Amino acid sequence: MTTGAILLAAGFSRRFGSIKLNAVLPGGSTMLQHTSHLLQHNFNELIVITRPDLLDAGILSDTRFTDQQIVLCQEAELGMGHSLACGIRALPTHWDACLVCLADMPFIKASTLQKIRTKARKDSIVIPTFRHQRGHPICFGRDFFVELAQCRGDTGGRDVIKDHPDQVELVELDDAGILQDIDTPDELAAC
Repeated sequence: MTTGAILLAAGFSRRFGSIKLNAVLPGGSTMLQHTSHLLQHNFNELIVITRPDLLDAGILSDTRFTDQQIVLCQEAELGMGHSLACGIRALPTHWDACLVCLADMPFIKASTLQKIRTKARKDSIVIPTFRHQRGHPICFGRDFFVELAQCRGDTGGRDVIKDHPDQVELVELDDAGILQDIDTPDELAAC
């Protein structure tokens, strides 16, 4: 099984009030630096989906993404579903599964990524849970790539998950980070 990761980093941070990928976390790294570092140390194969204006603004300059790993989503303003679909369409053909990771969730443990990765199968959707609450990242097998490539709006892969309940595998983990996204400066200050 070849399992890679997609990092969705094309959002507009409307509730945050500024580009939250640049927000500094406890420890001194930016949100994007921390999240990308975590993924780069746990996946040999990784792509990041972003917007042209974020790339032009140098948001990715302090990460170690290569030009081949960066995918520009021209339709990011239409919602996360468009960014996800853009990423899925750009996947290398040899990937059997992919973890869909959100750039504003920097507190996920490396062990969580590894556990989800070990559960990946071509015909399953692996969703981590913490105290029975579903979180991220979600791992989609190759069987769902065609449907994910058609995602639109702001629902991401929710409709695909809803349409295939028998192929969903829930994995209970001891990691509150799978539920902790940062949408506002107050949420960041509480970290």
